[in-house]
Order: sequence, then structure tokens, then C-alpha cells
Amino acid sequence: MKRGRGAMQKRVSALRELRRLLSMSEFPPVEAALKAGAISILVQCLSFGSPDEQLLEAAWCLTNIAAGKPEETKALLPALPLLIAHLGEKSSVPVAEQCSWALGNVAGEGEDLRNVLLSQGALLPLARMMLPNKGSTVRTAAWALSNLIKGPDPKAAVELMKVDGVLDAIIRHLKKADEDLATEVAWVVVYLSALSNLGSSLLVKRDILQILVERLETSNSLQLLIPVLRTLGNLVAGDSHTISAILIPGHEITDNIIMVLIKCLKCEHRVLKKEAAWVLSNIAAGSIEQKQLIYCSEVVPLALRFLSTAPFDIRKEVAYVLGNLCVAPATGDGKPTLVLDHLVSLVGRGCLSGFIDLVRSADIEAARLGLQFIELVLRGMPNGEGPKLVEGEDGIDAMERFQFHENQDLRTMANSLVDKYFGEDYGADE
Repeated sequence: MKRGRGAMQKRVSALRELRRLLSMSEFPPVEAALKAGAISILVQCLSFGSPDEQLLEAAWCLTNIAAGKPEETKALLPALPLLIAHLGEKSSVPVAEQCSWALGNVAGEGEDLRNVLLSQGALLPLARMMLPNKGSTVRTAAWALSNLIKGPDPKAAVELMKVDGVLDAIIRHLKKADEDLATEVAWVVVYLSALSNLGSSLLVKRDILQILVERLETSNSLQLLIPVLRTLGNLVAGDSHTISAILIPGHEITDNIIMVLIKCLKCEHRVLKKEAAWVLSNIAAGSIEQKQLIYCSEVVPLALRFLSTAPFDIRKEVAYVLGNLCVAPATGDGKPTLVLDHLVSLVGRGCLSGFIDLVRSADIEAARLGLQFIELVLRGMPNGEGPKLVEGEDGIDAMERFQFHENQDLRTMANSLVDKYFGEDYGADE
């Protein structure tokens, strides 16, 4: 049966009308469209051999449906194999890009749908879309990939590392691309560095740290700086061998990393301040040489100031930095060894009251951090002056509120410190 162009045009205008309705920002009629059987019609419109205009409009409708509520996104299951099939080389660029956008929305919905997409083979064609230097296509593919590999299962991240040419492409885009594209690629790198040790070490071998530092030095885009900083933190927190080989005192890259982190600590953006403090706390948790690097830098005066003046989430992060500077990795008995000169100097510069404030907070993690620091002061300050210092800052009072606390760890920790250092003999010889 011959069919004229008229029928096709009608179908395309109907699709376009549906797409416009589904693009309404306030209340798109997704539910009504699903009830009316839109998915099976859209799947038919995606059949191979359909004109590009029709494919594009159908994929666009599916993209908008996928952006809806979880159950609306799940309605796309029957369309996934065709959306994935249209990512291939035979498709036109706009169609492939629109299909990857729809799949990115589906992947963003949750782990179950990510697993369906992975089992249907979505990873490889999306990864191949990263290889050329076509700005918007790469950007959409990178965004969809970051949703697809975000875990918690690291399998997809590990798979992505193995795709031929992907690492080179990632490095190239991060280095050269405009900020919008680099931002989406940077999120892919966040998940690679968080989920795969192999990924981290391969990236480090390709000089990723140099590229991240350059971006941090030159960019003012918050959108880009957040994933770049997060990646830097993942790399520092990850494989200690990799990092010990890079963060060597006196190396230019080491100084540059510390410098860009200080730049972020000083900036106005709360998120960047917090991320930078987190990265610094990971470096401060490293070797004695790495502690020394942080200790001798401008980080310490900034951290001391933030500990008493910054919003709570930042106070907590800088407390980790300062606390980590005062301890070396634990020895046999499980108690961390003190870095005494750091402890004495930081207590002398007034940080104890900030830690005691954390003990008073409702946040369990912060309270534990405060108690751990009090323990260091009580155990470590020379000439047994620890208990007097803690008492002088109302530390006993802060610890006593844990006497009947529901968290057993904190209760035991606080009670045993009070008993050990402020038992009945305390102050008797004065």
C-alpha cells in the first residue's frame, strides 16, 4: 500500500503538539498521556526507517515523560530498547542526542532502572558518543553517562574505563572544552574516581591532577568547580600509594594543589568552602610529611577562624582538618599517636573551645569529633595541664550531658573521660 507524505506530516504535527503539551513547565499532562496509551504509539513512531523528524519528536516526548514522577519514568520500559538502538552510528546526530537525553532521565531515576539500561547495553553507545569533539552531543552523552554509572555498584564505572578511547576523550574534554561541556565530563570523572581504584590510578597516570588544578585556578564557574573539587577529594581520599607518589613536599603540583584549595577556602561560596575543607582534611589525614604541608600553610589560620565563625557544616569540616593534623595513624592499642607539637600549638591558638562547642551540638558525628579532640588534650598536653584547660572551657559540663545519651558509643566515651580525668581525686592536691 502506497502512503503519501501527507500522512507522515500529520503524524509529525500530532507528535509536535504532544511534545509541546508535555513541555509545559507548570503541569505537563503526563498522566493523561500515559492513560491514553502514548507510550505504545511513541514506540511505534521510533521504529527503524522512520523519518528523522518523526524520530526526533517521539524521542523528545519520551524525554519529557521520563522527567516526570518515578512511576511515569518507569512507564518508559517498553521504549528503552529502541531508544538505545537509536544511539548507534546509523542515527542522525540530533536523534542520537535526543535519545541519550531521554535515557539520562531514566538513569537518573534510580538504581533499578540503571540496571535495566546496563543490561540492555546502553553503556557502550553512550561512551562512544563521548569520543568526537561535537560539543552538545558530548555534553548530553556525558550527562547521561554520569547518571548511568553513579552506582552504588561500581560495575558500570569499571566497564566505562575499559571502552576504547574513552579515557583519552575524557582528558581531552576536561582540558580543552568550554565550561559547560567540561562540567558534564567532570561529573563522569567524579563517579569514576569514587567507584573505581583502577579508574583513579589510570586517571592519575594521565595527569588528571594537573588538569583539575588548572581548572580550579582559572575558572569561576561554580557548576564546574564543584565536580572538579569533588574529584580531587576522591583521588586524595582513595588509593594512598597513588597520592603519596604525587603529594610530595617541594613538588610544584603539590604546592599548586594546596594553593587552589586555599583559594576555594577563601571564596564566598559555602559549597566550595566545604568541599575544599573536606579535601584538605583528607590530605591532613595522610603521612607526617603531608600533615606538615598543611600545618605550615595558610590553611591553619583560616581553619582556626572558621572553627569559631563559620556555618556549622563548614565548622565540622575544618574540625576534621585540625584534628587530623594532631594525630598520626593508630598504633597497636588502637589509640592514635599524638603529633604533640601540632596539638600544643593549635590548643595555644585557641581551638579547644570550638571543639567543645561541637560536643554540645545535636550532630552525632560532630559530637564524636569534639570528644576525640578533648581526649587528645586530656591525654597529651604536657605537664598534665589538659584537664585544667578542658575545665576552663566548660568541657566537663559539655561531656556530662552524655551521661544518659541514647548513643552508646558517645555515652561510653564521654563517661570514661570524665571518670578517668575528673574522678574523685581531681583537684584534691591543689
